Amino acid sequence: MNKKGCALLFSTLFVVCTLWTAHDAVGQSSKEQLVGAWTLVSAESVRPDGSRAPAFGPNPRGTMIFSNDGHFTLVQMRAELPKIAANSRDQGTPEENKAIVQGSIAYFGTYSINEPEKVINLKLAGTTFSNLLAGGDQKRIITSLTQDELKFTNPKSPSGVTLEVVWKRAK
Repeated sequence: MNKKGCALLFSTLFVVCTLWTAHDAVGQSSKEQLVGAWTLVSAESVRPDGSRAPAFGPNPRGTMIFSNDGHFTLVQMRAELPKIAANSRDQGTPEENKAIVQGSIAYFGTYSINEPEKVINLKLAGTTFSNLLAGGDQKRIITSLTQDELKFTNPKSPSGVTLEVVWKRAK
């Protein structure tokens, strides 16, 4: 094969491989993109007057995992939670317990995706804030979803604020 033929073959293979890779990422459903582990980047409370505040303080910590079979788990917390002086979680002082509860939340259950509306529907099976169980299913509106970043809004938090949450793909 001459130089022109090799160059043409290489160029064709490069374009085909590039398009194939791009198609895999673009052709994925939201559920396929969502599956896996995510690390919390930020969680902001947006009050009705438009003012903002970090929901879990500066440098929040958290993880969220979506499985292929429709299960999920989420844990979010402040970077610094108090240690319990008694060194036993069932013997915390009222102040210690209050700080821990106000600085963290965890829940798990099943999920589904409404592709046309870009909504994650969460059906909670358990949570550290049991009032959420009485509220029925939870909805998270996907505002952005790429291979490495997920942004969603919780438009109806129990405290009346909107939560804007950013996650990055766990490495």
